[in-house]
Amino acid sequence: MSELPNCETLLLELADGVLHVTLNRPESRNAMSLAMVEELRAVLAAVRDDSRVRALVLRGAGGHFCAGGDIKDMATARATGSDAYRQLNRAFGSLLEEAQAQPQVMVAVLEGAVLGGGFGLACISDIAIAHASAQFGLPETSLGILPAQIAPFVVKRIGLTQARRLALTAARFDGAEALRLGLVHFAEADGAVLEQRLAESLEQVRRCAPGANAQTKALLLATETEPLDTLLDHAAERFAAAVTGPEGAEGTMAFVQKRKPGWAQ
Repeated sequence: MSELPNCETLLLELADGVLHVTLNRPESRNAMSLAMVEELRAVLAAVRDDSRVRALVLRGAGGHFCAGGDIKDMATARATGSDAYRQLNRAFGSLLEEAQAQPQVMVAVLEGAVLGGGFGLACISDIAIAHASAQFGLPETSLGILPAQIAPFVVKRIGLTQARRLALTAARFDGAEALRLGLVHFAEADGAVLEQRLAESLEQVRRCAPGANAQTKALLLATETEPLDTLLDHAAERFAAAVTGPEGAEGTMAFVQKRKPGWAQ
């Protein structure tokens, strides 16, 4: 198994092929500091090529997911000039890019504040499970700044029409509205039900072959950038490789023998 980095701002727990990553700055509602950004990027890199890690669950400590960017980091950047702001901002964009492309299934459990950068992290998840009382929003414009790195991911998640409304009003909304917008897949009013939904989702992920999941995720993301004919050519090549590869052989044999495939044990 991959060696995980030592983290000051994150709690890491690996169990049954799932890496649970908890943002752990509860005193600031898990505001996204540069240190947290760098630690998250290091964790993603550490497990990226490890097929034994099937999913990553991202959540926050203390009843909140993430309240956005860290004001102290912004104050430090102010003392060193605008280039420091640019670097600070772009580092978070790199985290979102890398998290979206992560081969494993990314699951976000969204409670309490899901604001700014936390909203961005919700937008790159493959499965998003919210508490119905969670508070979502893009407060940047109300602070005189821009949701700069988050904006493209928000548009891809919920569409340009809704993204414009939310970003240009800094409106707050709850988990039920996030479900209606398509930002999250589930909104649960009870904490125990939320945990059960998470367990069910992870069990479903475990039924799927890790290599097939990684290839499928890459294929789905490629639909946004590749021309259709090129995409279908690449898809056919990947399909042939999967069918003749070890996962395809095991999945087919398991089906014939009426048993679970090896990855689902």
